[in-house]
Amino acid sequence: MNTPQVAPKRFSMIREFHLADWFTLGNAFCGVGALFSVMSYLETSNVVHVYFACALVLAALIFDVLDGRIARWRQKSSAMGRELDSLADVISFGVAPAIIAYGCGMQGLYDRIVLAYFVACGVSRLARYNVTAETLSGDDGKVKYFEGTPIPTSIVLVGLLALAGAMGAVREHLWFGKVLIGGFTLHPLVLVFAVSGSLMISRIKIPKF
Repeated sequence: MNTPQVAPKRFSMIREFHLADWFTLGNAFCGVGALFSVMSYLETSNVVHVYFACALVLAALIFDVLDGRIARWRQKSSAMGRELDSLADVISFGVAPAIIAYGCGMQGLYDRIVLAYFVACGVSRLARYNVTAETLSGDDGKVKYFEGTPIPTSIVLVGLLALAGAMGAVREHLWFGKVLIGGFTLHPLVLVFAVSGSLMISRIKIPKF
């Protein structure tokens, strides 16, 4: 005798969210907001939109910190929560900083390659953490250290761009100017993104507090 299938409740996925997951979504919300702010800057040239974008990445970091603390406090976590966290981090600390840099003037061909490399490193860093977290955890099930710098460390780059905006060092006034290589433009400032991305995929061990 076949057991009748029970139709899933409406919004069943949302019903399964834990409190920490809502904070993770707040992280993603801020990251997307930062992208919109950069678009507004490109359209209006009003540097206040750069400040908004950088502030939203900072807000995303606050949400990212809180979602982990809330999950530990309530002792509730899920596979969906981990995936949500990684996807939100890609937007807020990978894509958003790269797009802010692009909006601030790092728009040459080599700049784009470096910024794409930075995002790819961030994605790879998160993927590696997801698949190795169980291996890296101790007897208490907690991860003791990170391999490579965590992607939220890109907040340092965002702070640097906010400072550049405040000092008028954006677009044609970017620090260190620009160089032409093979007829294509490179802004040396973009190399800080290359360094940051490389540190993310490195094997250096950083204690997790």
